[in-house]
Amino acid sequence: MTGDETGFHFVSGACSHKGMVRAHNEDAHVMLPGTGIWVVADGMGGHEAGDIASRLIVEEISSVGLPVSAQDQRARFSQRLIRANERILAHAQARNLSTVGSTVAALMIHGHELACTWAGDSRVYLLRKGLLTRLTTDHSEVARLIAAGELTEEEARRSPSRNVITRAIGIQLHPNPETVTGVVEPNDLFLLCSDGLTEHNSDDDLRQMLLQPGSPETLARRLIEQTLARGARDNVTAIVMCCQPVEARDDAGE
Repeated sequence: MTGDETGFHFVSGACSHKGMVRAHNEDAHVMLPGTGIWVVADGMGGHEAGDIASRLIVEEISSVGLPVSAQDQRARFSQRLIRANERILAHAQARNLSTVGSTVAALMIHGHELACTWAGDSRVYLLRKGLLTRLTTDHSEVARLIAAGELTEEEARRSPSRNVITRAIGIQLHPNPETVTGVVEPNDLFLLCSDGLTEHNSDDDLRQMLLQPGSPETLARRLIEQTLARGARDNVTAIVMCCQPVEARDDAGE
């Protein structure tokens, strides 16, 4: 399954940086337009732990192969996520490490069907006709407090609990991601990112940046540059992907 066969041409770009404070980049990402899958993973546990956890997720998802249907695509993804979870647990046990895991945020497209699967506070956004929608809901302590009306979004970005997540891959025997589904429309623009981006950028900041002219790769780079200029206390990763109609391919380029 390729973008062309679904009526869409997938144009995507990514950028990742360790940020201005951290010594290592524990984020990982992968873009698989031929299989209709894009993933961002944000590891936790420090060097030799978090970076390995996120890399194992990307490594497993990269082996998903060519799905024959949206249901098959999601089943293949789920199987790889289970294997990644098992490998992360084994890595932690072999090295007697207490905290090893990773968030995951994935976008899957087959035909005109889309699915977002995630665990943790990495996010997937959709920009459609100028309106930015957050497709994921953070699995985090501050998200719980926001939902309860005890914190505002701005207060959450400054909260000492902002890095406390309630779901992740590799921290329990069975992964427990959440999934939402929908339908793709021509010229939909998607953003997948780690929380290093959203810590320094509001949803309106992201919308304004994504509305600017430029290729997905250019937009991803600008998002990272803006975050670095704002202090980038964490690793930061962004994938930007546009679903262009096949007839627009000649204008878009690769």
